Amino acid sequence: DAVSDIQRPVGGHAYSLEGNNDEEQLQRLSQQAITELESQGYNSQDIVLDRYLNLRYQGTDNAIMIPYSSDKPYHELFVEHYQREFGFTLQRPLLVDDVRVRARVPGGSPPKKAAGTNCTTNEPPKPSYRHDAYFGGRWQKVAVYHMNQLKAGQKMDGPAIVVQSISTIVLEENCCATVTMEGDLDIVVGTASKNNGGRNDNTELLTEETTEQDNSAQEVVEEDPVQLSIFSHRFMGIAEQMGRTLQRTAISVNMKERLDFSCALFTKEGGLVANAPHIPVHLGAMQEAVKFQVKYWNGIDEKTGIKREGIQKNDVFVSNHPQLAGGSHLPDMTVVTPVFSPTSPEDILFFVASRGHHADVGGIAPGSMPPHSKFLHEEGAMVVAFKLVRDGQFDESGITKILQEPANLPGNSGTRNLSDNLSDLRAQVAANHSGIGLLQQLVQEYSLPVVQAYMAFI
Repeated sequence: DAVSDIQRPVGGHAYSLEGNNDEEQLQRLSQQAITELESQGYNSQDIVLDRYLNLRYQGTDNAIMIPYSSDKPYHELFVEHYQREFGFTLQRPLLVDDVRVRARVPGGSPPKKAAGTNCTTNEPPKPSYRHDAYFGGRWQKVAVYHMNQLKAGQKMDGPAIVVQSISTIVLEENCCATVTMEGDLDIVVGTASKNNGGRNDNTELLTEETTEQDNSAQEVVEEDPVQLSIFSHRFMGIAEQMGRTLQRTAISVNMKERLDFSCALFTKEGGLVANAPHIPVHLGAMQEAVKFQVKYWNGIDEKTGIKREGIQKNDVFVSNHPQLAGGSHLPDMTVVTPVFSPTSPEDILFFVASRGHHADVGGIAPGSMPPHSKFLHEEGAMVVAFKLVRDGQFDESGITKILQEPANLPGNSGTRNLSDNLSDLRAQVAANHSGIGLLQQLVQEYSLPVVQAYMAFI
């Protein structure tokens, strides 16, 4: 496509439901984009216009580029997108940071010659040499080719390695690569030419295991040092991605700029798997907080003798008590979310959690860390175990009551910045939500038994 993309900042003014000011700017940019394409010789009748508003909630930095739709206004599309990406919405005005117009003339790519057309040879290529490589869960002797020695029309079955002057191409198993007339590789995934009666001559097994033995996978997952390293980094990557989501969605300076938070993954029993290296004091400490929530909600209420309601799907817990609930100090609020099996809604597979320092949770002094306090309640609100989200609904009234409770004590105050507390707690819920999605992707990629096995190995 021929494209003219023009974007202009508008200073973050308030979004108007009528959108008159933004519409005028979009019209001007549209005309500029059309004029630019016309100057290149394109017909105005062939030009397609896409219009966008870059919107964000007041007090946040998370602007989202929203395209125009004839079905819904910009603000409704923004709310839907925000809910889908972060798992919650805010009751705040919308601001417009930028207006954008993208003018384009649709056009197909130039036709490519089919792979193998007018081939110079159909002979199978000869590898330069063979080298040990790890494919399909085992070591193999893999053929290595040099690209400058290959001819158009030659085909190679994976696994194989093709070396170019500035790069290396790894051809996976069950893939077939054909050299095109342009000197490129046309790779088809999930197929192979199977020369010589179905046997792939590119590889030689380094073991004497038969195909039947390979296909009969053992039920017990055996620890592999290479896979262990891969899973260790994958788990840590998920925890770090949770932290990036928390930073993007948080309101307070403590979390958004000082990065005073930590995110982690846990087994279904609450054992720590990966804790991103955000704040050293949090490393390893959240494990006790998660284990306490598991024990608390599955236990019996000592006052009534009745079993508690347990952990349900779409529940999210919050706590900060350093003595009873595994907390560090009261401003550090820990949000814990269970990850349930998609096929069995009653089975918990993992836990994800985020701990963030809130600027104020009440007490006798702003900041909730008075140097002269003698009792824990003088430092602010104490949360042992509370369902912050119940059945998918954020309990704003319940957590607000808890955060304001210190005001009932002489000389104490409730939280001094409730709106930021609520927004940061929602951001922690969103961070956990992103971690759940990434864990589910990992399970789909490797299967649940493998992921749980390597959690245990770590």
